[in-house]
Amino acid sequence: QVQLVESGGGSVQAGDSLTLSCAASGQTVSRYAMAWFRQAAGKERAFVAAISWSGGRTYYADSVKGRFTVSRDNAKNTVYLQMTSLQPEDTAVYYCARGKTSSASYTEYEYDYWGQGTQVTVSS
Repeated sequence: QVQLVESGGGSVQAGDSLTLSCAASGQTVSRYAMAWFRQAAGKERAFVAAISWSGGRTYYADSVKGRFTVSRDNAKNTVYLQMTSLQPEDTAVYYCARGKTSSASYTEYEYDYWGQGTQVTVSS
């Protein structure tokens, strides 16, 4: 079993930055893709960013491209999401997830372990 724990969320002003962390325990995640999804109140969970097992490939939702950066430290079994120029529409619960394979994907069903989420609130 893999446990994923997100941290780093909080309440910020528009234009601020935050970095989320996702620490894995129980098993290494170094051979698997990892991703971040988010769910705003009243909306379905949506893809944010993904990273391949080596970090060599990254993918982003159009809404965050150029503002968010996903990275990983396999030695620490941790994945990060650096968020800059945050906007109120970025307000959501952010979840990290472990992929079923080493290749990153946009779709939820390609991820089999999920964290509990961390709240990010951006006020204008």
